[in-house]
Amino acid sequence: MARVLVVEDEEDILEVVSRYLKLDSHEVLTAKSLEEMYEVLEKGCVDLIVLDLLLPDGDAMDEIPSIKIMCPETFIIVLTALREDRNRILGLELGADDYVTKPFNPRELVARVRAVMRRKGSLEKVLTYKDMKLIVHERTLQIGEETISLSGKEFDILLLMFQNPKRVFSRYEILEYVWRGSERSDRIVDVYMSTLRKKIGKERLVTVRGVGYKLG
Repeated sequence: MARVLVVEDEEDILEVVSRYLKLDSHEVLTAKSLEEMYEVLEKGCVDLIVLDLLLPDGDAMDEIPSIKIMCPETFIIVLTALREDRNRILGLELGADDYVTKPFNPRELVARVRAVMRRKGSLEKVLTYKDMKLIVHERTLQIGEETISLSGKEFDILLLMFQNPKRVFSRYEILEYVWRGSERSDRIVDVYMSTLRKKIGKERLVTVRGVGYKLG
């Protein structure tokens, strides 16, 4: 069961989403504006926010970074009538974890909530490979007694690889996982791999010629 805040100004949608989430055993809080949302969050962060973008007192897209600073462990599913890819990509880049467009099937939304919460559970652990430890909930890497500073994208690349330590990942797979479909040249993967090698040692991150990258 998760503690979910639904931020939606359309009464009928708010009622339907709340009902389906409660039927799935979640605790549901509601807000109809950004002001009400912050009033709820000031009393305590929630596990997940279902966030409508177009609210009476502003564009919630602009608030995603602030929400993440205020509640860094809170997941966000954006709920909006906007369909353009640029809006979806921007929302994800700003820190949203998933994106659902109206009209939608409430069962699908509940399934998305379950999927995101499964991810939350999987993040509260330590992944180990040889002499390296990826402390997932802290988003840090340890090699022996040394803590390695990682950027967000560097951490996401290593998370993908630590979850599948024997697998070789193509540039395309890394690009899709880390940059989530936003338009980027696969050259950026090579740039990040080069930086990571300097931080963790080239023997720990190897190139499989003609295929991609894997942990060494």
